[in-house]
Amino acid sequence: MIDIEILNLLNAPTKAERLANLREVLKTAQFPPMVDQYINNHIHTTYSFSPYSPTAAVFAARMEGLCTAGIIDHDSISGAEEFLEAAAIIGIPVTIGMECRVSMDGTLMEGRRTNNPDQVGCSYMTIQSVPHDKIGRLTEFFRPYRAARDARNRKMIAKINDLLGMSLDYDRDVLPLSMHHEEGGVTERHVMYAVALSMMDKAGKGQSMVDYLASIGLTLSAKQETQMLDTEYPFYAYDLLGILKSAFVPKVYIDADEECPNVREVVALCKEVDAYLCYAYLGDVGDSVTGDKKAQKFEDDYIEEVFECLKEVGVTAVTYMPTRNTMEQLTKLRGLCDQYGMFQISGEDINSPRQSFIIRAMENPMFKNLIDATWKLIEHEKQ
Repeated sequence: MIDIEILNLLNAPTKAERLANLREVLKTAQFPPMVDQYINNHIHTTYSFSPYSPTAAVFAARMEGLCTAGIIDHDSISGAEEFLEAAAIIGIPVTIGMECRVSMDGTLMEGRRTNNPDQVGCSYMTIQSVPHDKIGRLTEFFRPYRAARDARNRKMIAKINDLLGMSLDYDRDVLPLSMHHEEGGVTERHVMYAVALSMMDKAGKGQSMVDYLASIGLTLSAKQETQMLDTEYPFYAYDLLGILKSAFVPKVYIDADEECPNVREVVALCKEVDAYLCYAYLGDVGDSVTGDKKAQKFEDDYIEEVFECLKEVGVTAVTYMPTRNTMEQLTKLRGLCDQYGMFQISGEDINSPRQSFIIRAMENPMFKNLIDATWKLIEHEKQ
């Protein structure tokens, strides 16, 4: 995590202020050497949910020694131009893209769970290596889908109010936490962050929060209780958000429908703009490798059928997270990518201040192809 004072400067209200502050910060900043193996193509920013503006994300990535970085936001690519500008100022090559959910209706995966913990028949995809002159086209395409998500978010706020006896208002309490006014995405994390802030207003921090959470039926793990007792941590609300997301999203979640374009439409869009559409492999979770996911079955039992489906509809790439899966899962996945001619891309989502931007698994020579792929993404989108 970068220094909080620097983060605040790089998270200033406007893009112009953020970039101007970056130039000032660079006058005294001392970066570590770049490490060839440190790449991350899946960094979220404030244009979806993150403690980092696009400017702050580039700075933080470089401060951890990354030799390149990539922006990925949910339902939005509106932070990409700032990400590119900040990268040019710092002197680090970057790649741009976005993340979306697609309907698998009309395919082999219709009505089946793939990589979405909350919903069957709906898959997460990333659009990677977007040519810079096509940013506006993606913004235009996803605009109505963001509006549909707003409508669903409002319904979830109503369910939260009924469940917890709150009086949250979407326009007053949720939208100001986002970059909605600049066509950023608004996610379940924004909704639960608003819940966290409301609870902090009511119960404060520390033991009073622990007691309050117990009063609404939440049993904290030792790690969670330690976090709630740490009243000096500057991102206390993020820790509370993590607790609330796990406890309450399943109770208030409403299936996404109109906000999910059909996978074939997104395939056609990516062909039009000459970007890679990537299936985001998740894999069954048993004992979570990273400890941040509950045990759940996803696509492993019928992974060959998933690949048949992807090939049939025209998806040409797979993105995966080496530290999030077992070696057995990764070996099988990589073999299937080779068998079906899928371009392999990697990145591990960054959306919390406690996360490192570094993917240590990239130090394994086995994953050199993922490092090479990153440079292909960077060169491709410049054309």
